[in-house]
Amino acid sequence: MAKLTKENLKIVDLDVKDIRFPTSLGLHGSDAMHTDADYSCAYVTIRVSQGTEGHGLVFTIGRGTEVVVKAIRSMAYLVEGESAIDIYKNFAQFWRTLTSESQLRWIGPEKGVIHLATAAIVNALWDLWAVLLNKPLWRLLVDMDPEQLISTIDFRYITDVITKEEALNMLKDAQSHKESRITELQSNGYPAYTTQVGWLGYSQDELETLCHKYLDLGFTAFKIKVGQNLENDINRCTIVRSIIGWDKQLMVDANQIWDVNQAIEWMKQLAQFKLLWIEEPTSPDDILGHATIAKALKPLGIGVASGEMICNRIMFKQFLQAEALEFCQIDSCRIGGVNEILAVYLMARKFGVKVCPHAGGVGLCEMVQHLQMWDYVSLSKSMDGRIIEYVDQQHEHFVNPVIMKNAKYQAPTAPGYSTTFTKNTIEKYEYPTGTEWQSMFAKGLFPTPKMN
Repeated sequence: MAKLTKENLKIVDLDVKDIRFPTSLGLHGSDAMHTDADYSCAYVTIRVSQGTEGHGLVFTIGRGTEVVVKAIRSMAYLVEGESAIDIYKNFAQFWRTLTSESQLRWIGPEKGVIHLATAAIVNALWDLWAVLLNKPLWRLLVDMDPEQLISTIDFRYITDVITKEEALNMLKDAQSHKESRITELQSNGYPAYTTQVGWLGYSQDELETLCHKYLDLGFTAFKIKVGQNLENDINRCTIVRSIIGWDKQLMVDANQIWDVNQAIEWMKQLAQFKLLWIEEPTSPDDILGHATIAKALKPLGIGVASGEMICNRIMFKQFLQAEALEFCQIDSCRIGGVNEILAVYLMARKFGVKVCPHAGGVGLCEMVQHLQMWDYVSLSKSMDGRIIEYVDQQHEHFVNPVIMKNAKYQAPTAPGYSTTFTKNTIEKYEYPTGTEWQSMFAKGLFPTPKMN
């Protein structure tokens, strides 16, 4: 590869596409709140002058993806013309440039559509960096010295909980025996649990078939969706326990459907099934509500998990301060990309809260595996009580999809963040012009969208 310079790493183009998959046809991804998800993403490609590309995405579930796409386009001017070298030299400052643009931040700040747009751009920049250095992203992070990694994080608004100096010391303390942990990871992978068995729209036959399938694949932890009908939830939990037994872990996810007291009472009825956690029992913005639920369910041995809809590091800070989470579920696309996620890992480490990433969707499994592997090697030094969600959908659309073996994520070896779509996928599923969408419109499976 030619020498990397400011000039040949000048960002010359930022492109974004609306990519959607018709998952609602099979009720894949269905839960108590989101009954007809079409797994989708806003897909960003950043190209530098010497030709290398970085790819990033932010997960959506159909309608609204076009809004995120427009937000990304509104931010493109902040990226195009910049040198990737300058960005990576002071990534925390560039991240703040994206999140603090004096007018765009008004429609956030650091939350909602504008923050999703930030995540897509930032994810593409990290993919580009890893590709340029010919490393998978987890290895790029692991190989950084603590000072360099800290330089990528914006600590504004969280220094009352963790300072740069504290974070630096945590990373330095984790330097010993890194190579042995890398060897362990590369040899045995990272443990996963499956949500594939438990979509709320699946029939009893599908539920039973999938439980047997994933048991045979070696999974020892299962999660199902709950929250629409208590009698149905009890029946489904009964079925799952009858198949997986009582020595396996079982978790449930309400996807924000309940009020606080309703969550407590509902979970008392499900406590008989020996549940590890209840995920998103109420509004993702209700920090004190989560804390109330966590306190009420602790005597029952049920933890509270949340994070996929927690919108930024400040909210995570307060969830941790309020002891509202036993399991912290970072999401690779909900908050502002890798930089902000690293801050959440560091805070969770200080509070002694285990990180169990949210995954599934489009590309989430591909991305979070890198983050959790970095955590094991360079921060927590442990997999005990930690586990990554796995959903077996949409992986075939990626050039470097996740590899699962014995219910464990295998350490990626290809350069990048595992976020590059195949050319064929883009041609088929770009919305609304892709060949598959045009075919489905013609068949009447979906209404033809009105073009603005």
